[in-house]
Amino acid sequence: MRRPVALVTALVLFGEAVGIVLINAVLATVAENQNMSLAGLDPDAMSTGTWVMGGVGGLLLVLCGLIALLAGARDRAPGRFGRLALIGCAVAHGVLGAVTVGLVGWSAFAFMMLVLALLVLTLLAYGPETRAEDGVSDGAGPAAARTPAGSPSAGAAAGLGPTAP
Repeated sequence: MRRPVALVTALVLFGEAVGIVLINAVLATVAENQNMSLAGLDPDAMSTGTWVMGGVGGLLLVLCGLIALLAGARDRAPGRFGRLALIGCAVAHGVLGAVTVGLVGWSAFAFMMLVLALLVLTLLAYGPETRAEDGVSDGAGPAAARTPAGSPSAGAAAGLGPTAP
């Protein structure tokens, strides 16, 4: 189930990247054509800044989409940088989702929460894995899971104090 989720997440992020670039292109064109400024800022600077913001935002979304796509294609968890990038993308979608309710409306909020849910689901699906056959985890679980059940320190590792021999 985790492969399709990661692939859908990648496709949605690619689509969102195109949308962000197009929205910023329209905003930059309008600002340039109407010679608009904000508090006396140069209109050319406004237009250039909007183009740059759209390009950088689109590239970051494409990067996160590639990370999710590679995770889905390889069926392996992304590395440390990949996880941090996806977490940052999820946080940004959460914050922007809260802002879009008042500025754009509930449909934009629902879309942002859908993308947030896909990112979180992808991160959770490719989380630390535990090998159930021998009770050993990759180091992310509690100490009791890493200690063999029959060892004298099993009770101490589980927080039960010293055990009698």
